[in-house]
Amino acid sequence: VISSTLHVLQDVLFSAMVLTLKHLLWYSILFQGGKRGKKAAGEKGKGGKGAGRINGHHQENGMENMMLFEVVKLGRSAMQSVVDDWIESYKHDRDVALLDLINFFIQCSGCKGVVSGEMFRNMQNSEIIRRMTEEFDEDSGDYPLTIAGPQWKKFKSSFCEFISVLVRQCQYSIIYDEYMMDTVISLLTGLSDSQVRAFRHTSTLAAMKLMTALVNVALNLSINMDNTQRQYEAERNKILAKRANDRLELLLQKRKELQENQDEIENMMNAIFKGVFVHRYRDAIAEIRAICIEEIGVWMKLYSDAFLNDSYLKYVGWTMHDKQGEVRLKCLTALQGLYYNRELNARLELFTSRFKDRIVSMTLDKEYDVAVQAIKLLTLVLNTDEVLTPEDCESVYHLVYSAHRPVAIAAGEFLFKKLFSHREPEEEGAPKRRGRQSPTANLIKTTVFFFLESELHEHAAYLVDSLWDCGPELLKDWECMISLLLDDPLPGEEALTDRQETALIEIMLCTVRQAAECHPPVGRGTGKRVMTAKERKTQMDDKTRMTELFAVALPPLLAKYAMDSEKVTNLLQLPQYFDLEIYTTGRLEKHLESLLRQIREIVEKHTDTEVLEVCSKTYHSLCNEEFTIFNRVDIARSQLLDELVDKFNRLLEDFLQEGEEADEDDAYQVLSTLKRITAFHNAHDLSGWDLFTSNFKLLNTGIENGDMPEQIVIHSLQCTHYVILWNLAKSSEGSSRKDDTVTLRKQMRAFCMMCQRYLTNVNTAVKEQAFTILCDLLLIFSHQMVSGGREHLEPLVYSSEDSLQSELLSFILNHVFIDQDDDTNSTEQVRRDAVKIEALHKRRNLLAAYCKLIIYCVVDMKTGADIFKQYMRYYNDYGDIIKETMSKTRQIDKIQCAKTLILSLQQLFNEMLSDLGHGFDRSASSFCGIKELARRFSLTFGLDQVKTRDAIAMLHKDGIEFAFKDPSTQGEGGPPLNLAFLDILSEFSSKLMKQDKRTVHMYLERFMTFQMALQREDCWLPLISYRNSLQAGGDDDTMSVMSGYSSRGSSIRSKKIKPPAVTAGTSAAKRNMQTPVMLPSPHLTSTAMRDPKRGRDDSFMGVYPLPQDQQQPHQLPQHHQQTPQHIQTPMDYKYVCLPVARRGTGLMEEDEEPIVEDVMMSSEGRMDDLNEGMDFDTMDIDLPPSKNRRERSELKPDYFDPASIMDESVSVFV
Repeated sequence: VISSTLHVLQDVLFSAMVLTLKHLLWYSILFQGGKRGKKAAGEKGKGGKGAGRINGHHQENGMENMMLFEVVKLGRSAMQSVVDDWIESYKHDRDVALLDLINFFIQCSGCKGVVSGEMFRNMQNSEIIRRMTEEFDEDSGDYPLTIAGPQWKKFKSSFCEFISVLVRQCQYSIIYDEYMMDTVISLLTGLSDSQVRAFRHTSTLAAMKLMTALVNVALNLSINMDNTQRQYEAERNKILAKRANDRLELLLQKRKELQENQDEIENMMNAIFKGVFVHRYRDAIAEIRAICIEEIGVWMKLYSDAFLNDSYLKYVGWTMHDKQGEVRLKCLTALQGLYYNRELNARLELFTSRFKDRIVSMTLDKEYDVAVQAIKLLTLVLNTDEVLTPEDCESVYHLVYSAHRPVAIAAGEFLFKKLFSHREPEEEGAPKRRGRQSPTANLIKTTVFFFLESELHEHAAYLVDSLWDCGPELLKDWECMISLLLDDPLPGEEALTDRQETALIEIMLCTVRQAAECHPPVGRGTGKRVMTAKERKTQMDDKTRMTELFAVALPPLLAKYAMDSEKVTNLLQLPQYFDLEIYTTGRLEKHLESLLRQIREIVEKHTDTEVLEVCSKTYHSLCNEEFTIFNRVDIARSQLLDELVDKFNRLLEDFLQEGEEADEDDAYQVLSTLKRITAFHNAHDLSGWDLFTSNFKLLNTGIENGDMPEQIVIHSLQCTHYVILWNLAKSSEGSSRKDDTVTLRKQMRAFCMMCQRYLTNVNTAVKEQAFTILCDLLLIFSHQMVSGGREHLEPLVYSSEDSLQSELLSFILNHVFIDQDDDTNSTEQVRRDAVKIEALHKRRNLLAAYCKLIIYCVVDMKTGADIFKQYMRYYNDYGDIIKETMSKTRQIDKIQCAKTLILSLQQLFNEMLSDLGHGFDRSASSFCGIKELARRFSLTFGLDQVKTRDAIAMLHKDGIEFAFKDPSTQGEGGPPLNLAFLDILSEFSSKLMKQDKRTVHMYLERFMTFQMALQREDCWLPLISYRNSLQAGGDDDTMSVMSGYSSRGSSIRSKKIKPPAVTAGTSAAKRNMQTPVMLPSPHLTSTAMRDPKRGRDDSFMGVYPLPQDQQQPHQLPQHHQQTPQHIQTPMDYKYVCLPVARRGTGLMEEDEEPIVEDVMMSSEGRMDDLNEGMDFDTMDIDLPPSKNRRERSELKPDYFDPASIMDESVSVFV
């Protein structure tokens, strides 16, 4: 009651405000008229009903037109009163009121023109629209439906509400006067055919909402006709004595009137549908197409008897192939409203059989929102029996493993409804069955079977997360899961196989993790969100219940599967999610003791690293000082570690004494004990046991004898590494003494020397372990460890020597930059690909470890030259790592990074000379590969020349010095040996600023003699091209990303050599024509391209070519119509022969985004946006010549006949 009262008061206050605004406007009109005196009165008399103007608008409709538009802008709270006022005005003078309504639509389109009374009386709609088009300011591209901001936020909804209320208030009289609706429909039909986007968009929305309102009227008429018919039949069936003839006549007359009104409404809908919808559902603008499809879905849902047939459904089916995701999404949401009502399924059978395959394929749509709605639609289609084949369902099933969570959730709902919706009915009054006898037992088994059948996926966490929202009761039935694992099967029940038990344990662990953490698995969530109070309560209840269940059940589960590594690994992770306080409050200490015994036995029985590490983590989780169980767990842990360390020291002493006489059993005992200690040392501080001495002694013996087993050395290195890190952690906290710091320094340096010695080991795995540990130690104990107030750690800082840096680099070059086949020892063809992927992953980790040393300045940056020069050859394997390394080094020191890049090119050039000799052909693949690498390096500098000015200048300086370093062996008249390097260096000329080009050119002339400047032989072409690239920049001071003129290729010059001045001009012209200037994309608001205004640079036409049907009428120069070719795959500069004549390149190239400069990335994003709609395999919606009619009488009267809807204009989609 209070809410309704407030709404009434709000409407009253708003109406009062409207009336006050009217009075103020009239007062303003009268005041202005009084000031003008006789002149104003004369104008009024001359113009009839108001030829004067108010603020640029005609006075005859100024107030009402402004009021309608302003009310729509303000909101829809007083829409009823505004429509009522307009109706009163229409009853008083329908021409004036209609003129106000026409101008309202014109103004809602953003047009500043006004339709005068004379225009309304004497001009056709087409002439009026043409006049309004001339007055339309289309340059801004904005109109009320598209303007952003809070003022226009609710404009669309208010505009639609106004049309709906207008029809609703006029449905009993005015819409049947054959004047108002005819005028409005004719106007909207004409506007919807306009080339002006604003007119077309606004009028289409108005026409579709008008159609929706008429559908509601038609539905009401249909209901009234049915009621009248029933009343008439009831009255006529009465006996003659009780029959009222007068009532029968009234009912007949009423039915006749309703039938006439129904026919009139159908004619109106016929006019709108045939005049607007049939053409605009294929409009070039996606928003307009989406409006049409959205509204036809509403019509079919509201008035299914008239619209839900194949004649209308086909439009939705065709549009599901639209190239814009927004339109495809509207199709699916429209169909969902139909399939949701099971009573309508019979009418959808033909449509379903025709377009089912398309709907199924849309579950893989590139737009995730479309894919989600397609899956939801198929979930509704499941209501129809046997429509979806098993193949159709399987295509949706696998989406539960999708990384996109909304898609996975929708697929989970589909899976749950298909497989788990049929449950066994429980008998009334029967006790609730629990455990493996519960109704969910079979559903859990079905989940396990489904998981096992999904052979392509091994992610139980993703499956659980997909089903979590729709089946939490099923997934949280841990009691049933435990019973399936521990209890004997019932008579006649088939027991779970070993593989099924493993899958069930994995699923059970994932459900426990999901319930305890309340967030999706890694790779599916965007981050932790703030939980509500209800969610937190549910989380605590679930943790309490799972702890009470598994605290009792976990020990027997571990005892049953103690020898199965995979099952034990998953089971031992359960305590990490327990509420440990339950052990005390629930008096479950005896179960804790049983759990600790089982863990101890598992540690003693297993040597698998994964099992031992999870045991270590479990002890770490249980050893929480906040809980009272800490003392019990700590004692058990200490006893276990004491025994392990004592056993290791004893076995190691015997093993080292035996030397070469040690057998495999002794080595196995040492290795198994060392594995257990290493696994525990990862999560627990074992500094109380002197493990460094024993491990260092073992490693030293391995170096001296050279016959130490591989795994023993690897785990000993890892264990010693943990010892160093735990001691450093104590030193960082300030809890260690000065003597401990000195001891740590000695141990660290000795261990680094030991790892360096192991880099030369014959075993690859040992060398990789030593390399990884060395990189970690050098990074941890670098000069950066004293930052953040840790100056007391300065004695621990360790700087690597040149010999160590050289060995680390050699290791990378010999073990990372190799072909995959060289590192694959597997002879099994089935597993070869998996082995290759695993080996590549290992090599990527090794390269990343070394690149971190470069980034943090642990090793000299110039050592990165050997890494950077591999960028092109190993782009697919390590391109991202090398690119990120270049980015970070440039952030640290731009100049040194540039010197490193040029050094890498010089190294490649020297290697090429050693292979091909000094008389090589510059069209050779190796030389072209170096030039391509230089071009890629150039692109990484981005567009901001000011930021990279000093770095680019230094790069050219070093390159020039290198080119002239070695004189010719032919004497003074011959070219320097490295002169061809200038051809490579010219790739960076476009990055020089105008004034810097002159400076670099002057520096180049210092190395040149007078005779060199006059030379024109082929051997001097690199010098000529480089000079031209420096001289051709007079007009090329823009931020170009193109290569210099020299990159066009040397073979072209050999065929046709031009004078330097002409060549420079031509080069500059070419570069200016091919450089993509990042102009904002033209905002077109019309279906036809307009001629560009004078003075506007239209060079973007060469960069962003338009489709053929949207080309501008004037012809562009030939160079603007050329489309540059782009490299799609990384080039191998040693094995791929690049064409000598380099093609013009643009920002669309694969590797041309910069790695530092944000401005370049924004430009590339703009390029992607402009080309986004040109890569679809769905249908293109082309607009044929318009067939709109201006008058309703010209439309076919038999439109509602299904046969008449087959229009040749849409036959392209059949």
